[in-house]
Amino acid sequence: MSRIDVHHHLLPPVYTAWLRGREIHRPGGRDLPEWSPERSLELMDAHRIRAAVLSLSAPGVHLGDDKEGRAMARQVNDYAASCVAGHPDRFGFFAALPLPDVDGALAEAAHALDELGADGVSLPAHTDGTYLGDPAHEPLFAFLDERSAVVHIHPSDLPGPPVPGLPPFAADFLLDTTRAAMNLVLHDIPRRFPNLRLILSHGGGFLPYAAHRIAAALFAETGREPGELLDSLTSFHFDTALSSSPTALPSLLAFARPGHVLYGSDWPFAPDLAVGYFTGLLDTHEQLAPADHRAIDSDSALSLFPRLALPPSGLTRPA
Repeated sequence: MSRIDVHHHLLPPVYTAWLRGREIHRPGGRDLPEWSPERSLELMDAHRIRAAVLSLSAPGVHLGDDKEGRAMARQVNDYAASCVAGHPDRFGFFAALPLPDVDGALAEAAHALDELGADGVSLPAHTDGTYLGDPAHEPLFAFLDERSAVVHIHPSDLPGPPVPGLPPFAADFLLDTTRAAMNLVLHDIPRRFPNLRLILSHGGGFLPYAAHRIAAALFAETGREPGELLDSLTSFHFDTALSSSPTALPSLLAFARPGHVLYGSDWPFAPDLAVGYFTGLLDTHEQLAPADHRAIDSDSALSLFPRLALPPSGLTRPA
């Protein structure tokens, strides 16, 4: 039971019912899956996952109404905290925040971090076409920097029509993450808020593969040296959710700093077979030494979540 899963979703019943009540049945082009804490633990046991940090996937908690978004964020986070309270050695959670409502996000971040003991926060790559790093987000990043918060960044549908026949999760999510990373660096968030630990989903989208092209583009926009820009781009952490293939993983490992690659499953939006497939590719990757496997599986995550290093009191499922 060696792994720490930093990309593991939860779907509280109240949240799923809320989405379905708004005719949202296939966020990102994927049917809303069945989920329960018991099923999470079964999946975790099957893949040697000792602990998982729970978070929402797209579309998040804000669907246009600030009051409703704040209420849903509170319900989701209280539910996630109850999962952690029941199994503190198996679960952590990233708090959902109701962006683009910055005031609501600040209030919920304080509640989640200070009162619920959240292990970090989850932020969408964009809200209504406004990407993370926008000046409107300055108060939130300043607050999270003061708390040395871990921030998990998750993509969503692009702010534009999808390509017919191409579900957003297949490719658009990768571009969404890449856009967010570029915008964060364009607005110098990693350097101005150095206490933030920012995790990009799905191996950073296209970022590792295209980093030098991205740095050249940002140099043209900002005049900042490509080496400086690449240093900011490599400051991110990356999870391996759906990204441990023989072609994607070498690019990620060549780009990321040591200790910045973390195991992620993307369950249950990635079904059991997909989790098994990509986890198997990670386990059998020929270029990884045993120390590299340990770093990706758990050591790098434990540097961000030392609480999860506590000796387990018993790896049991709820009654």
